[in-house]
Amino acid sequence: MADSPVTQMKIVKGDYGYVLEDVPHLVDYIADLPNYPNPLRSNPAYSVVKQYFVHVDDTVPQKIVVHKDSPRGTHFRRAGPRQKVYFESDEVHACIVTCGGLCPGLNTVIREIVCGLYHMYGVTRILGIDGGYRGFYSRNTVTLTPKVVNDIHKRGGTILGTSRGGHDTSKIVDSIQDRGINQVYIIGGDGTQRGAAVIFEEIRRRGLKVAVAGIPKTIDNDIPVIDRSFGFDTAVEEAQRAINAAHVESESIENGIGLVKLMGRYSGFIAMYATLASRDVDCCLIPESPFYLEGSGGLYEFIEKRLKENGHMVIVIAEGAGQELLSESLQSMNQQDASGNKLLQDVGLWISQKIKDHFAKQNKLPINLKYIDPTYMIRAIPGNASDNVYCTLLAQSAVHGAMAGYTGFVSGLVNGRQTYIPFNRITEKQNQVVITDRMWARLLSSTNQPSFLNPKALTEAKKKEEEFPNQLDREDSIKGPLVTNNNVLLT
Repeated sequence: MADSPVTQMKIVKGDYGYVLEDVPHLVDYIADLPNYPNPLRSNPAYSVVKQYFVHVDDTVPQKIVVHKDSPRGTHFRRAGPRQKVYFESDEVHACIVTCGGLCPGLNTVIREIVCGLYHMYGVTRILGIDGGYRGFYSRNTVTLTPKVVNDIHKRGGTILGTSRGGHDTSKIVDSIQDRGINQVYIIGGDGTQRGAAVIFEEIRRRGLKVAVAGIPKTIDNDIPVIDRSFGFDTAVEEAQRAINAAHVESESIENGIGLVKLMGRYSGFIAMYATLASRDVDCCLIPESPFYLEGSGGLYEFIEKRLKENGHMVIVIAEGAGQELLSESLQSMNQQDASGNKLLQDVGLWISQKIKDHFAKQNKLPINLKYIDPTYMIRAIPGNASDNVYCTLLAQSAVHGAMAGYTGFVSGLVNGRQTYIPFNRITEKQNQVVITDRMWARLLSSTNQPSFLNPKALTEAKKKEEEFPNQLDREDSIKGPLVTNNNVLLT
């Protein structure tokens, strides 16, 4: 995947430390671009809405927990329909592409982009790009209409197909230009959005009237700035089934251990929230919190203690946890997949065998361990009710933004409000659990497990917290959208 170029951000500053990190607009590089009245003015669905359109000055604060003398801080442009649009309905030729791994809700996002364009703006020419980025130049397209996508939200996966890699900027933009496409909707994770940023820059360099909108997708919830990513709610809910099965298995046999591996390459949000929701988990291991096996305070000692107390236990481990412990025997530590993600070894199988070998060697506490890996079962299911609603808001917000002439942005939820966020803010770093914050403390108090942190690891964690001081606000509000007042002047 190509790296996104370093571009000059649009920064607007106001009184009392107000900063707006704005998104690009077509008029930034196309002079004298005509605009038109928004067709929603005559849309019967919007006739009952008190305020049709988002005010031009509406913004959403990134940080809402402030002191009385705090500066107003960073804001993002509020999403929604504008009074003026920069595309006429019969002029629009849109396309949608899905990239990267599967995630619950993908088909819902596709459906709502199509239905939003068609029913709200009267757009009838919409293409689906088959098979990810490489589909722009090596695969057929699919014509999308409300009839075609009507029931797809009930199915898992993506009807458009997906792939990793295949990003050739020149070929992709050539295809967009040759097909006469002028709105591009890109659904994918941080790697996909880095590719989208490069596509936007090439389109701007060529001076094309093409809006590029991203919908961030990651089941791991590792995209920064936004409250949560779509599919995360469903993943946590579905993970309960695996945890419950592990609990039943472990409880039904002497010294039973149920070990569940969940998704979380770099971020342990699914494991953490699934553990908190379950109440049946005795130990949760995530990439952000190092752990060790042997010796006083190690995992083996805790397992033995918990088995003697309860006669059974459940362990949840994220796929990226403990990778440093495997490095001695692995050959692929520096290998990457087509999206640029580090290839991980199966920590679940590895730690299952290590636990078995340890207690067999001790020969004083016979154990029965059952290992469950529901990864692909979770990825492949359709979104639940909460995620389906969220997908609708993300998709419709992206459509409103593209029609209003905004480009080079992603649609995302910030403090319970739909916003437009510049590509570079989404791709600059990964969102991770901060283990010196309250949410991780809540988990430790729920499972009553040790932190496994030595003094050196604790010092490093505190340094990380100082680098990302806003993380606490996001973790405390991740599952419950917060309602702020309309003028968002929170001081």
